[in-house]
Amino acid sequence: MIQSELTTQNPKIYIFLPLYYTLWADSVLTPLEIEEMKSLISRQKWINPIEKNMLIEHLNPALPPKPKLLKSWKKEIKNLEISADSGLTSIGLKLVEKYDPDAKFSEAEIKDFHHTELALGLLGKEAGYAFRTGHDTITTSHVSDSSFDVAEMIALLDGDQQKIIQKVKKIISDPSFAYREYESLSDQREQVLAWCKVLSDHGLGAWAFPKFAGGKDDMKGYFTIMETLSYHDLSLVIKFGVQFGLWGMSVFFLGTDKHHKKYLKDIGSLELPGCFAMTETGHGSNVRGLETTATYDHRAGTFTIHTPNPDARKEYIGNAAVHGQMATVFAKLIIDGEDFGVNAFIVPLRDQEGNLVKGVQIEDCGRKMGLNGVDNGVIYFDNVVIPKDQMLDRFSTVNDEGEFESEISSDNRRFFTMLGTLVGGRIGIPRSALSAAKTGLTIAIRHGEKRKQFGPEGGAEVPILNYRMHQRRLMPPLAASYALHFGLRYLTKRFLERTEEEAQEIEALAAGMKAYTTWFATATLQECREACGGKGYLSENRIDALKNDTDVYTTFEGDNVVLMQLVAKNRLTEFRQEFGDMNMFTIFNYVVSQAKTSLSEKNPLIIRSTDQAHLLDMDFHLSAFKYRERAILASAAQRIKKHIDEGMDSFDAFNVVQHHLLNVGQAYIERIILEEFQKEIIATPNYGVKTALTQLCQLFALHTIEKNRGWYLEQGYMEGVKTKAIRKEVNQLCWEIRKNALALTASFGIPESCIAAPIAKI
Repeated sequence: MIQSELTTQNPKIYIFLPLYYTLWADSVLTPLEIEEMKSLISRQKWINPIEKNMLIEHLNPALPPKPKLLKSWKKEIKNLEISADSGLTSIGLKLVEKYDPDAKFSEAEIKDFHHTELALGLLGKEAGYAFRTGHDTITTSHVSDSSFDVAEMIALLDGDQQKIIQKVKKIISDPSFAYREYESLSDQREQVLAWCKVLSDHGLGAWAFPKFAGGKDDMKGYFTIMETLSYHDLSLVIKFGVQFGLWGMSVFFLGTDKHHKKYLKDIGSLELPGCFAMTETGHGSNVRGLETTATYDHRAGTFTIHTPNPDARKEYIGNAAVHGQMATVFAKLIIDGEDFGVNAFIVPLRDQEGNLVKGVQIEDCGRKMGLNGVDNGVIYFDNVVIPKDQMLDRFSTVNDEGEFESEISSDNRRFFTMLGTLVGGRIGIPRSALSAAKTGLTIAIRHGEKRKQFGPEGGAEVPILNYRMHQRRLMPPLAASYALHFGLRYLTKRFLERTEEEAQEIEALAAGMKAYTTWFATATLQECREACGGKGYLSENRIDALKNDTDVYTTFEGDNVVLMQLVAKNRLTEFRQEFGDMNMFTIFNYVVSQAKTSLSEKNPLIIRSTDQAHLLDMDFHLSAFKYRERAILASAAQRIKKHIDEGMDSFDAFNVVQHHLLNVGQAYIERIILEEFQKEIIATPNYGVKTALTQLCQLFALHTIEKNRGWYLEQGYMEGVKTKAIRKEVNQLCWEIRKNALALTASFGIPESCIAAPIAKI
C-alpha cells in the first residue's frame, strides 16, 4: 500500500496503515468494509487524486496485498511504542508523527477516522492488541487452584469403605490388568474371565456371601467393589456382577440352606460359572408375563423346564454363550395344569468340559455395541428335567404331597417380594454408571486444562476450560456427579437397613435412582466426548469404551422409562398405604390439598427476587424442588382421577399420562438427591471441603431449576427476571468451580492406570 514516493511526499497517508492491515489480516474484505473505506478516503480533502486512487486500488478483493507486504505493514506498526488503550486511529497518528512530526489533523478529521473504526466494527484498543506483545485478560489469567485438601475430600467420599476401595484399586492397578487390544471376541472374553478369577482369588467375588461360603457377609462392601471396579473395565464389572451378583445372589436370596451349602462356595470361587435367566424375547420388563414353564411331576419328583415358543427363549443372558454351567431360570410353575406364577429354579446348562446338557440349546449373541467381554447368549430349553430340590424355595415350595405352599398367600405380593430381594442390581448399576461418568469427566476436564486454543488478540492461547461454554458443558455434570454420589450412598444405606414395611418404597427409590443416574451417565459421557473434540473420538482416550459400555445401562436391570413409571405409581399409592381404608379418590384429593402452595412461596417479592444471597440459599433450592415434586404429583393425580371419572379404564388413564408420570418420578428423585447432598454438607466439619461442596450443591440445584425454568414460569413460581438471574448465577458458579475442577476430579481417586487416556496425562 505505502509506496515510497507517495508517502515521502505525503506521510499523513500512514494514518490509513493500521486500518488497512486490520481489514486485510483475515484475508477477506466485505462489500460494506470496502464502501466504508472508500467513503472515508473520499472525505479527506488533504489527499490528492493520485493518492486516492492508490488507496482505493488496495481495497480490491481480487488483488489482496502480498504476504510479504502485509508482514511489512505489521512490522512497521509494531516498531512503535503502543499503549494498552491505543485504538487504530491513535496508532495511525503515531505513525504519521514518526515520519512527519509537523503533520497535523483537524479534530473533525480525527473524529472521522474514529467514526469509521466503529462503523467497521473494529473495537479500537481491542484491535490494537494485534500490534502489542502480551495481552492479559480475566479469561487468560483464570487458572486451576484448590481451595480444599484433596485427601480430606477423598476421605469424605470413601467414607467407611476406604479399606476395601484401596484393596480393589491396588488389584486393578496391577500391570496384569493393563488395557490392551484384543485379537478376537473370544480373546476379550477369556481375558475378562481371567480378571474375574483374579478377583475371586482375592475373595472379592464371595464378599457378600456368608462366611461358610468364603465371604464377609458384607453387602455394602460388595456394592463398593462394583463401584470401584467400574473405574477399570466395564465388561469386567458386568461379568463380575452376573457371576457373583445375579447368579450368586439369586441363589442366596431366593434359595434356602441346602442351596447355600451346595452352591455358594463354588460360585464365589468361580468354580461354578452361572447365569441369571429372567429376560425373554417376548417379555423383557414384564416378568410376570414370562412363558417358560416348569412343570412338576410328583411321581418322579422332578420339574421339566421348557421353552414353549420362540418368544419364551431366554435372551441376552450374560455368561450363557461360553462360560455358564448353571443358571437361575425364572419360569411359570405348573402343577396338575394349574399356573402358580413365576418361580425360580437352578437349571444345568453345561458340564465342566463345556458340553451342553441334553435339551439345552444356546446361541451366541455375538458382538454388541459395547461390553464385548461378556458372553451374552440366547437359551432354549427343550423339556430339561431337574430334581425337585433345584427349586429356589425361600418364598414358595412344592411339599411332599406335591402341593404348592407359600407363607405369602397373594400371588402378586409373593412375586414382588421375590423380586424385591434382587433389587440390589438396581443399586450396583447406577453406582457403576456414576464411576464411568466420573472417569469421563476426569479425562475431559484434564484435557480442557491442557488443551489451549484461541485467545485475545496479541495474547497467548487460552485453556479451553477457561471458556464459559466449555465450563457450562462440564461443570454442571461435575456438580451432579457429587450430588449423585451422596444420593446413591443414601439409597445403599436405605436398602441395607430396609424393613419389610419399607420394601416397596425402597424398590421405587432404587428404580428411580437407577434410571436417573444411568441417563445422566449417558448424557455426560456424550458431552465429554464432544468436549474433547476429535481426541475424544480416539479409542486410546477411553471415552468411546465408556460410552459404548454404559449405553445399555439405561435399559438393563429395567428399562428406564418403565422404572420411572414404577416410581410415579409408588408415589401415587403411598397415601393409600398410609391411610388404609381411605377411598382412592379421597386420597387423590388429599394429595392435591397437600400440594397447595404456601403464601410465602408465592409472595410477589420472592417470585421476583434476584438477590444473590436468596438465589444461593439452600432453603430456597429445597423449597423449589419440593414445590415442583408436590405440584407435579398432584397434577398427575388430578388428571388420572378426571379420566377415570369420565369413564376411562384405569389402564388407559395411566397410559394417557405416562409422560406426566416420568416427570413425577424425576422430580421425586431430584428432591431426594438435593436433600441428601445438603445433609452431607451440613455434617461436614472441614471448612475447605464444606465450601467446595456447597458451591457444587448450589450449582446442581440452580442448574436443575434452570433446566425446568419453563415449568416454574408456567406455574407462576418465578418470574422472568428471577430465571435470568439464576442463569447468571449458574454462569458464575461454573466460573468459580472451574478453578477447583482438577482437584475435584482428583478427589474421585481414580487410579492413573484406569484413566489411561493420553489426553488426560498430568
